[in-house]
Amino acid sequence: MMADIGERAPDVAMTTVDGGSWRPADAQGRKLVVYFYPKDDTPGCTTEAKDFSALADQFAATDALVIGVSKDPPARHAKFAAKHELKLQLVSDTDDRVCEAWGTWIEKSLYGRKYMGIDRATFLIGRDGQITQVWRKVKVKGHAEAVLEAAKALA
Repeated sequence: MMADIGERAPDVAMTTVDGGSWRPADAQGRKLVVYFYPKDDTPGCTTEAKDFSALADQFAATDALVIGVSKDPPARHAKFAAKHELKLQLVSDTDDRVCEAWGTWIEKSLYGRKYMGIDRATFLIGRDGQITQVWRKVKVKGHAEAVLEAAKALA
């Protein structure tokens, strides 16, 4: 399955840094940005998290909540967030259910070797829970700013 524009955001529970549970329906009535990234504390993922974090106040001004999703466990997310003073919520998908539901668990290839991994992708969800925009195979540079502009344009 692959989540796409016009569909309801998959309402799969995710594990928060404190070990609690969060699901997209918890943001009902707000705009929601859900971005998937491969791994905490790697260069591209760190840059992406810091870029979204730097714009946190501007996202909040548009009434948008930003959630970062990876397969890293909650303790690792907590360490990553503290180390880089991130101002966004990170959630864990340690059992692949979230990535499968959103269509971000894909086959990748590196130097001819095939393996499964997270597609760096971002979803913008409207106040009604419908996906309004999707970015797949994201290039980090300028991405957070592009998502912010789309969030601003969304009623």
